[in-house]
This record gives sequence, C-alpha cells and structure tokens, in this order.
Amino acid sequence: MSFEKLKNRKPFIANGIFLHIGVEIKMEKRNILVLGTLIAIAAIVCVSAAAFYFASETPQAPIPDGESKTLMVYSGAGMRKPMDEIGTLFEQKYGVTVNYNYAGSNTLLSQIELTKKGDVYMPGATMYIEKAKEKGFVDYEQNVAYHIPVIAVLDGNPANITCLEDLTKPGVKVVLGDPKAAACGKIANKILEKNGIFDAVDANVIARSATVNELVVYICMGTTDASIIWKASLVGTENETDIIEIPNEQNLIKVIPIGTLTFSENKDMAKKFVDFVTSDEGKAIYAKHGFTPYPSEKYE
Repeated sequence: MSFEKLKNRKPFIANGIFLHIGVEIKMEKRNILVLGTLIAIAAIVCVSAAAFYFASETPQAPIPDGESKTLMVYSGAGMRKPMDEIGTLFEQKYGVTVNYNYAGSNTLLSQIELTKKGDVYMPGATMYIEKAKEKGFVDYEQNVAYHIPVIAVLDGNPANITCLEDLTKPGVKVVLGDPKAAACGKIANKILEKNGIFDAVDANVIARSATVNELVVYICMGTTDASIIWKASLVGTENETDIIEIPNEQNLIKVIPIGTLTFSENKDMAKKFVDFVTSDEGKAIYAKHGFTPYPSEKYE
C-alpha cells in the first residue's frame, strides 16, 4: 500500500485508543529526532561534567604500599596556627589525613613515652627533642624556626612594665608557663635565673599555665600584669596586648625542631611531612604567622 493511501485512511479504534497510520508515521519520525537530540545533549553534559571533575581534582602523590593514610603529629601548642595551615596543604598534596595533638612540649613527650605511638614530634625547643633522641624516640630531625621570648602586657601597659627587672616590683602580678609542661615555662625560668631575678619574680607569680595559648588568654583578659611568652603567639592580639622586647644579651632564643618518631608506621610519609614543614613553602607559612624561619644570622 502506498504512503498516500495510508495517509488518507480513516482512523480506527484499538483498545479504546484512536490511531491514524499517517499521523503515526509522522510522530515516529519526530520522536526519533527528539530522542536523537536528547541523546546528544546528554552526551555533551556527561563529557563536560567529566572534564570539570578531572580538571578540578588536585593531583596527589601516591601513598607507599602498606602505609596508613593518617599521620599523628605531636606539636607544641604555640605552633598551632602555622601547623594547621601546613597540615591542610599536606593533606591536599598527598591525600593523607594529618591529626594533631597540641599541648605543652614536655606533656607531649610524656604521652609519646607512654603510648609509643605516632609519627612526628615538634616541641617548642630543641632540649625536648634531644631528650626524645636520648630515649630512642626520634630518628630524623630538622629545624624550622625560632621561638623568641618577650614580655607581654595588657594593651596600654597599665602596670608600666618596661623590662625584666620590673617584674620584681611588689604588687606586680605575673603569670608564667608551667616548666613541667610547656617549653615557654621552662625557658622563662631560665631567663629569670640568667638575670638573677628568679626568686623575686617567682614571688609575684599568681599562676602557671600548661600551654602558651593559656598565657595569651591571661594577658588579653587583664588577669595578669605581665607574662614571658613567645612573640609569635601574640600575633593577632595587637589590639589587646603590648610587647616589651627582651635584649638579646638577657634573652634565650630557642630553635623549634621537628622530627620523625622511631615507632612510626608511616615512616616515608612522616619524613615527607617533616621535609614539607621545613621547606621554603612551610617556612614561608611560619613567617606569615610571626615566626623567624631557621636559620637567621640575627640569632646565630
């Protein structure tokens, strides 16, 4: 039967539905065109989405076989800001999760000795990593930046503190770090001993804190007149605190080290992390947060 005859045939009913052969043929052709168009559009969308996905993915270095995708880093509390930023970048680069345990340097060393777990140790001064090495806990070490002690006072310096000697004045309230927990506490004691004023200042101490960050809170709240604290820990508190520099001949500038732990189950990745922290990129982050990167002729 010719197409013209089919087109002119009257409609008939099948199962209650009106059908018309000519219309049916035209609809079939139109449906094929629509279906083809939809398939083409879907293909374009899929290709575009795939291209966007692969273009937006950050390339990650492969993780050695048998190693975990998580690093445990014991870090002094005073390095929290730069270490948080460095950890994020390292995770993006290597596809691992960096977990931090922030506390006083000696507190961390005690935890390491107790658990014998973890991958990296970063105390606030070399004396602690030397202790860790003596105990056989650290097998790879690098230096990162300097910890510079200063006298911190409330904004406006209401107690009129100008030097270390002023911390001995009757009625001056002083808060220091706990030497049994935090590097800043141990160093503060040594600075006072070096200058022959430990007993006089200790008589004015109203509290000892476990971390340097707690000292910052004491100052900002006006709970104390003065504290000996790491200079970098005061970055961001310029509206709440003032800084009195301690002359180099009276001061004890400390180096911040970082090392891998001997019982790490992620030795290659732990070393990569240490090297990343001490790279130019890592040290630039430390500089941004108020630290002086190691080495510096000024403090050598």
